[in-house]
Amino acid sequence: MTGSDIAVDQPVLLEIFPTGAIVGATRRYEKHLGDMQDVYADNESWVAQVDALGADLLVYSVDEHKYQDGPGALIVGTSKLLPGRYGDEFSITRGHLHAKANRAELYYCLSGRGVMLLDTLDGQSKAIELTPGQAVNVPGGWLHRSVNVGDEPFITLFSYAADAGQNYAVISRAGGMKQLIVADESEQGWRAVENPKHTGYDETDLRS
Repeated sequence: MTGSDIAVDQPVLLEIFPTGAIVGATRRYEKHLGDMQDVYADNESWVAQVDALGADLLVYSVDEHKYQDGPGALIVGTSKLLPGRYGDEFSITRGHLHAKANRAELYYCLSGRGVMLLDTLDGQSKAIELTPGQAVNVPGGWLHRSVNVGDEPFITLFSYAADAGQNYAVISRAGGMKQLIVADESEQGWRAVENPKHTGYDETDLRS
C-alpha cells in the first residue's frame, strides 16, 4: 500500500469557547433532571428537586466534533455541567467506562471548578479537583464522572478515540461509584465519602 492508497480526511478548524460552545460541532446532546433517576445516592432529594424544578431542567450538555469512525480518529468536545445540590451531593454526570475499556480520555477544565471522580473495576478510587488550566489524563480501565463543586457551570474540553464507545450501565449495576462527592465546611468545600449503596464491580461489568 502506498501513501496515495490511504484515505485522508481534511483538517478541521474548530472554535471552542470558555462557555463550552463549539463552532463546527457535529453533535449535541443534553441530559435533563428527569433523565437522572437512580444516578444520585440521595434519591429522595432528587425526587424533591424534580417536583420543585421540573423534569425538563437542564443538568448538563455535551457538544462534540467527530470527523470519521475509523481507527485512529478522535472525538473532541465540551461538557457543560450546571451547578446543583441533591442533599449533600453535588451535581454530577452519569459517568461511564468506555465500551472498549482500554481507551483513555483527556479532560481539560475551561471554566468553573469541579472534580473528576474515578474508579477501577478492582476497587481503586480517586477524586481529582480541576480548575481552569488544569487537565486530567484518564487512562484506559478507569470509570469516570464529572462533579460540579462550584457555583457556576463546570466546563471541560475532552478528547478520546472515536471507537471507544460508552458503557453507562456499569455504574448503575454497582449502585453508583465507590465514592460520593459531598459538601462540607472545609476551605475546599467538598470531600469524598464512601457510597453506602455501592456493591462493587466485577468482570461482568465489562458488558456494554
